Amino acid sequence: MVKEFDMTNLGGMNYFLGIEVLQKKGSIFICQRQYAETVLKRFGMTNCNPVSSSIAPGFKVDHDRIGKHVNETLYKQMVGSLMYLTSTRADIMFATCLISSPTELHLQIAKRILRYLRGDSDDRKNTNGYAFILNCGAVAWLPKNNL
Repeated sequence: MVKEFDMTNLGGMNYFLGIEVLQKKGSIFICQRQYAETVLKRFGMTNCNPVSSSIAPGFKVDHDRIGKHVNETLYKQMVGSLMYLTSTRADIMFATCLISSPTELHLQIAKRILRYLRGDSDDRKNTNGYAFILNCGAVAWLPKNNL
């Protein structure tokens, strides 16, 4: 490609689309700490009380089709931001996928997920664990919280 196009080597990637990238020999580490902090600010959750889990243990979530509706635009922005965070935060995937209706119940769950992120970013302890990769795709993973 260098023969056909004028190119410049800018070095390794450090930040791309809200994802921080750390490249080491044989591995690449990604995180969205800065993006998560931006999301917390956007939705006024920077000073909220943190929680230790993204969803209350034993809490049953239904579709809540008859619940009181909330501002759909705000709700969709919040859920969309959380969905984007799931690319590096497998620990919020389950709870984020449960919220499907713009109702008060699902908005409260979305806010709890943000409170969980607030607790994680507040003490600077990230989620770790393991991931098994097969043909460039994760087939199993186990996130662990260091709280």
